[in-house]
Amino acid sequence: MSRIGRLPVNVPANVQIKIDGQNIHVKGPKGELAFGISPAVSLSLEEGQIIVSRANDEATNRSLHGTTRALIQNMVTGVSEGFTRVLQVQGVGYRAEMNGKNLVLHVGYSHPVETVPEPGISFDVDPRAGIIKVMGFDKQQVGQVAANIRMIRPVEPYKAKGLFYQGERIRRKAGKAGKK
Repeated sequence: MSRIGRLPVNVPANVQIKIDGQNIHVKGPKGELAFGISPAVSLSLEEGQIIVSRANDEATNRSLHGTTRALIQNMVTGVSEGFTRVLQVQGVGYRAEMNGKNLVLHVGYSHPVETVPEPGISFDVDPRAGIIKVMGFDKQQVGQVAANIRMIRPVEPYKAKGLFYQGERIRRKAGKAGKK
């Protein structure tokens, strides 16, 4: 049996779960998410825990078992606590600032790049430290928005200038060697 799939998903008191057929709706203080599960996987709500089980031991069902449980866990965590991705801005003259709810980046282009947050996403900027926080309740959406922001100016390997995830290891390259 799947090591991840057999673990129950603990539901906090401030989160409401509604299971109707092959759909699950999770509602909490941060927001509301819904997910349609495969017919090969079944859900049951028992004593504040969601138990995920599969119909048989076919390879596709085994893979869906753990994946479904992980997605439900992410939904419960997202609506109760939320998710955050942290990006760093590094480079001479590179900076990030807020314009209302919008994120404005000055990263070496002839114009500032403005990013409008999607519904369910918010930004927080610390201009002195060069840190951008992307926050939301949907883990996939938070990661995608952070990746889109990072692609505005990916980090370059020679001077390590650009936007990168906090804790990301930047592989540095040596520059040209001088003439002798």
